Amino acid sequence: MAFRIPIYDSASTVAPVRSALEQAMLRVMDAGQFILGAEVEQFEHEVAEYLGVRHAIGVNSGTDALVIALRASGVTTGQVVATPAFSFFATPEAIASVGAQIDFVDINEATFTMDHTTLFDDRLGAGRAVVPVHLYGRPALTAMQVAQLRQQGAVVVEDCAQSFGARYPVSTGGGDTGQATSTSPRTGAAATAAAYSFFPTKNLGGMGDGGLVTTDDDQVAEMARALRVHGSRRKYHHEQFGYNSRLDSLQAAILRVKLPHVDEWNALRRVAGHRYADLLADCDGLVLPEITAEHVVHQFTVRVARGHRDRVQQVLAGEGIQSVVYYPVALDQQPVFGGPGAGLPRSDRASQEVLSLPMWPGISAQVQAEVASAVRSALRAARGPDGG
Repeated sequence: MAFRIPIYDSASTVAPVRSALEQAMLRVMDAGQFILGAEVEQFEHEVAEYLGVRHAIGVNSGTDALVIALRASGVTTGQVVATPAFSFFATPEAIASVGAQIDFVDINEATFTMDHTTLFDDRLGAGRAVVPVHLYGRPALTAMQVAQLRQQGAVVVEDCAQSFGARYPVSTGGGDTGQATSTSPRTGAAATAAAYSFFPTKNLGGMGDGGLVTTDDDQVAEMARALRVHGSRRKYHHEQFGYNSRLDSLQAAILRVKLPHVDEWNALRRVAGHRYADLLADCDGLVLPEITAEHVVHQFTVRVARGHRDRVQQVLAGEGIQSVVYYPVALDQQPVFGGPGAGLPRSDRASQEVLSLPMWPGISAQVQAEVASAVRSALRAARGPDGG
């Protein structure tokens, strides 16, 4: 179905740099190096500098980035890994694929990110690991909390697929969000390793799949580089089983063009987030996300209360406005993990209430006003004449 107002407008990050993108593509074609090579090496250097890390390793997807980051960090068969129960499936899928045991953690209801208070109790025993997810572009932990977890002996692999460019806040959760500053480290920088996705709709998106592993640890970086090319440090000499997971030169060239603009685009996302908040303020039956200084607003996700979410989405679709449920089933309730079961209450509630509205850098005030008006009308329609 075609929508008048899509969930994301790809032209928002293509049109402003179209000429530079065309030149970059031609440069790759003329060079004749299409996998890894100089373009990937240059991008890895530039993105490592931007993210404030020593090593950046380009791979072919965000999912592979998670798998390789986990393996390179030493997470292995039987190890227990704590991760939120409300996120995209790739996160637990990657954990399971390395043979580790998943310990699903409930979320903070206000932030949609994992309830970090549970990580500092008996749950985090010896040899455990943590994969926090910076969902919707909001950091899940502070740099200090990541450092504390690592001091306790935990491996921390951050899922930064939705938080490219975000900075760690001073504090997080429970309404005490603190403030990020221009000198705060960016998400992923404090971890053992971090994984990023360059799926086209991400804050830094390519024109196809792509991913990145980052780390400050030389050994982790060396292992990640070997794993992405069939477990080989030296060509045709394979010390372990790895993957065919190399970043394409064309994607690297595209990402190099877009990287210098990502802070501006993230700032535009925050402006749009605050505008939605103003337009939808005091809207009965709607709970709005808090747009903090460190939030890069990958999605603007509201909660629709009283069981009206699906009806509101249907009404919006009828008006030609796309909205998406990220995500309709909590991860611990997925069939592959044996669900449905007892569940985790806050994650389950989120899966029944969340609805993401159209969001992209530079979305116009007029479009947002139209979306907000349609949301209000949809809520009235969902409640019916009795206002229930």
